Amino acid sequence: MILPSGAAQYPVVSQNLVTDNVSVVEGEMAIISCRVKDNDDSVIQLLNPNRQTIYFRDMRPLKDARFQLVNFSENELRVSLSNVSLSDEGRYVCQLYTDPPQEAYADITVLIPPGNPIIEARDEVLSEGNETEMTCTAMSSKPAATIRWMKGDKELPGKPRVELTYDKMYTVTSRLTFTVSKEDDGVPVVCIVDHPAVKDFQAQKYLEVQYKPEVKIVVEFPQGLTREGENLELTCKAKGKPQPQRVSWVKVDDDVPSHAVITGADLYIENLNKSYNGTYRCMASNAVGESFDDYILYVYDAPTTTPKPTTATTTTTTIITTMSYPEANQDTPPSTEPAAHDSRAGEGAPRTVDHAVIGGVVAVVVFAMLCLLIVLGRYFARHKGTYFTHEAKGADDAADADTAIINAEGGHTNSDEKKEYYI
Repeated sequence: MILPSGAAQYPVVSQNLVTDNVSVVEGEMAIISCRVKDNDDSVIQLLNPNRQTIYFRDMRPLKDARFQLVNFSENELRVSLSNVSLSDEGRYVCQLYTDPPQEAYADITVLIPPGNPIIEARDEVLSEGNETEMTCTAMSSKPAATIRWMKGDKELPGKPRVELTYDKMYTVTSRLTFTVSKEDDGVPVVCIVDHPAVKDFQAQKYLEVQYKPEVKIVVEFPQGLTREGENLELTCKAKGKPQPQRVSWVKVDDDVPSHAVITGADLYIENLNKSYNGTYRCMASNAVGESFDDYILYVYDAPTTTPKPTTATTTTTTIITTMSYPEANQDTPPSTEPAAHDSRAGEGAPRTVDHAVIGGVVAVVVFAMLCLLIVLGRYFARHKGTYFTHEAKGADDAADADTAIINAEGGHTNSDEKKEYYI
């Protein structure tokens, strides 16, 4: 099998004699071709790096049976070399007997693949947050191999070191240092060896990472606010590597209520009251470390029953009910679900009832005043009228009071009508 040698693929030309450089993997076959563009019946021969004749025309003077004639014509001499070894590496000469002789050179490069890569880890079992070191070695290759590292789907940089051995072989060692996390547990670390003689040459090792527990408190009951007289049930969920064997409950800055029942990871408290308010903590530990989660208990008053409105205040009740809906929609309702690990969610919502009552009373007063003004206005409008006064006509001209009385007799008939308006 013939492998081109990359940058050395261009032909080496000496006038009209042409040949090619060859790269071949150790143990495989190389093909050497000597070609003549314009042949004038001159003899073609092939020489080894020691300038010994391998083939003269179609005859093989050299007693090495690994060389075999593939093709011979006026324009080409093609020879194969099987089971190539490192000692076969060197410059071969294509020679054309002319005057003067012409030569072209074909360099054979022997590729030796590395042995199976060896991956080693300093720590077999790792702990979360610690630094670890891994090495990968590719031995006895020619040319020197290159090593890449992959952790999962991410490439990591390594520090290579190349050594040239006494037999002109190369040994490459790459060192990788990184910090592990709990997400690295079960992730493969792969050492990939790149070499022109091999493909997909790699070794891998799976990480085993221990990490401290992850703790979470789950409220089993109640689902809403915690109120006086009700029961409380909490469950502590803990997961780690290794799995935590012990889970405990405490109350921060105080003692757990005496009648509280703790069963493994569960905490149960009956008949809640405000003296139980505080922070309850669940703790779990393993060989790596300890973790905890908190639950804040706030006990609300027991719910009360609202009395039904009487029939004497039907109008007032209707107004209050109508105006209390928009305000209640804008504020947090009294039955809001509690926030995570805190039973105080929804605090302050009952105050919206007081604002609704005040608004309703004000509306009733304003309405009553408007009705009173309307009734008084209609009353005064209906009592508007006229009346007559009878004064003695000519009394102003009389000399004395008797004369004025005499002159006034019969004055009602001819008296003028006066109108006065009373509002």
